[in-house]
Amino acid sequence: MPKHHASPKTPSSARERILLTAHELFYREGIRATGIDRVIAESGVAKVTFYRHFPSKNDLIQAFLEYRHEQWMAWFRAALARHGGTPQALLPALAEWFGDAGFRGCAFINSVVELGGSQPAIVAMTQRHKQDMTEAIRGLLPPPERYNPIAEAIALAVDGAIVHAQLLQVPGAALAGLDRILKALEAGA
Repeated sequence: MPKHHASPKTPSSARERILLTAHELFYREGIRATGIDRVIAESGVAKVTFYRHFPSKNDLIQAFLEYRHEQWMAWFRAALARHGGTPQALLPALAEWFGDAGFRGCAFINSVVELGGSQPAIVAMTQRHKQDMTEAIRGLLPPPERYNPIAEAIALAVDGAIVHAQLLQVPGAALAGLDRILKALEAGA
């Protein structure tokens, strides 16, 4: 999701400052690499204020993922509509995101990789995020095809393109591969 779609310019409350600071740091540097003291310092709140809003780091992680889900899904749906509302809209929508200087892959995939086995709630949130992404993709398909496995296959290909773009830092190659998959699925449908 391009940065300019990620968050409001001026947070209105301490909780929002903490959440937006955590969002930026967790996404950019990773959850394990970002300590609570750093979030407190960069958000400009007192430690007691932080713990009043987020009793533990796990509470903050869950709030970060919930916020990320809401923001990313709103951006994703709007980008798909802006680019035509067909499966091919995935390519320019993802190109916007992959081309953003702050792109660091999928926050949900990254979180599961970092914490998955130790945090079942994060796995559950990630599953919900991926289900919602698949539903948005399903909405791009013509009505008779919406209820077959094509949407799941496209969502899997999108996740692969996200990981490829993040890992190899070659968004064009990731999108070219996704385009080939979309065309093959369209031809076989």
